[in-house]
Amino acid sequence: MDTSQKRKKDKKKDKKSKKKKLTQEQPVLDKSDGEDEVQYGTKAVEDVLNEAIEDKGRPWTVSVALPGSILDNAQSLPLRTYLAGQIARALVVFNVDEVIVFDESGYDAVESTEGTFQGIGRKGNANVQLARILQYLECPQYLRKNFFPKHPDLQYAGVLNPLDCPHHMRAEAPSSYREGVVLKKQIAVGKGSYVDVGKTKEVQIDKQLQPGLRVTVRMNEGAETSEFKHCKVVPPSEPRTNAGLYWGYSVRLASSLGSVFTSCPYKDGYDLTIGTSEKGENVDDVELPEFRHLLVVFGGLKGLENSLEADEKLEVPEPSLLFDQYLNTCPNQGSGTIRTEEAILVTMSILRPKILQAIS
Repeated sequence: MDTSQKRKKDKKKDKKSKKKKLTQEQPVLDKSDGEDEVQYGTKAVEDVLNEAIEDKGRPWTVSVALPGSILDNAQSLPLRTYLAGQIARALVVFNVDEVIVFDESGYDAVESTEGTFQGIGRKGNANVQLARILQYLECPQYLRKNFFPKHPDLQYAGVLNPLDCPHHMRAEAPSSYREGVVLKKQIAVGKGSYVDVGKTKEVQIDKQLQPGLRVTVRMNEGAETSEFKHCKVVPPSEPRTNAGLYWGYSVRLASSLGSVFTSCPYKDGYDLTIGTSEKGENVDDVELPEFRHLLVVFGGLKGLENSLEADEKLEVPEPSLLFDQYLNTCPNQGSGTIRTEEAILVTMSILRPKILQAIS
């Protein structure tokens, strides 16, 4: 073998050895010194990210309210379903914690998706239909069969784009928290309950709860042999408040625009409320104050003016008086109308840096 051939062979060996080394030592995020430095190590990226968010909980929340009547603008049940899917995707992209679907018709208002409602599609209750589809998409796939029996409103929901939220995880995915359903499986008195959390085996929790109940479970992070035991049921907000994880959104039905405010689930209510309208103040000229619970309200096809007019209990002359800030989030718009599903994306995009600045 001559010298040139030998050099080529040695170069190939060096490339193979380097490639093998890089495969074994993948880059991971090291946050130990407070800087975002990429180092090589054998630790899984998911483990490092989990460590990075420890002790960095998120105490503040973002809520979005919109009328279910926006579905009436769709021409068929498949289009209505797709529209609901677009809204769900927008909500999770911007880490919205609560969505309120309010009725702006002024009659036949309902505040629950339970029961059977007459008619679907354009003849049905748009508020209930939107809320049901939003609930279905937010629920982890492995739990849907427990909470969503076959229903006409969900006929086309199976073909919608998945939300891919942090709590929509595969069986083998490591996580400190999981969503689950309490099983009817017998267990000794005082030993808690069994819960299906989407893994290969059910886990044992510390409390005895009613079967069929959806729960948030803090997984046992001990030895692998005991990971299915000694798990704990925690409030659904704990992944957010303790670990800073986005854990999906809750869905609430409101009988009117006023009920959006009066039925707030937070003890002290929403401390910052924003209404959106082309008649509002230019969002570019506004800074958000510090808040704990933010509410952003969108109008329907005829705007918030129509929603206010339909609510006889609200004695204010114009919708701007209902909110701390009344904003035009798309000034100088090129189209005469902005659809609600478009308004959510536009508004949350422009509010995102202002929100981060307000809570920092």
